[in-house]
Formats: sequence, structure tokens, C-alpha cells
Amino acid sequence: MSDTEPSGDVAPSSSSAEIGWLRAIGSGLAILVVGFGGAVFGADRILTKALGLRRAPREYLAMALFFLVVIVLAWVLRRLQDRKLI
Repeated sequence: MSDTEPSGDVAPSSSSAEIGWLRAIGSGLAILVVGFGGAVFGADRILTKALGLRRAPREYLAMALFFLVVIVLAWVLRRLQDRKLI
């Protein structure tokens, strides 16, 4: 028999690899730390250390970095979910 039901839905696999609570919590904390570090500390470094730029361009750069980190994290999370790693 095939893995699809008559309605076209895929039948749940009995050998699906589930991750444990410890791995799920560890993965979540690692993602939060990387995201927080990149978005907040990276933007702060741009605002305080990029003295060659005026205030407005530094603000735009920090804002762009923040949104870039959020978008990249969302994309990475989706890829990890597709591969059933998280």
C-alpha cells in the first residue's frame, strides 16, 4: 500500500523521529541566545562604535541588522523543521 490515504493526505509515519524535551529546550535556548546576541548586541555595537557615521545612518544600519537577524532566524528555523532537526 502507499503512504497516501484516499483523501490525498499523507498518513502519519510510525517511525517519525521525535526529539526529547532536553534537546528541544537546548535548541530553543541556543536559538534565543544567537538571535538576541545578533539583534540586540549587534545593533548596540553599530550605534555606539560606528563613529564614522552620523546618527541617522547608524540608526538605519542598526534597524536593518535587527530585521535581517529576525528574517535569517525565521528562515533557519524553517529549514531545521523541514529536516526534522527541531
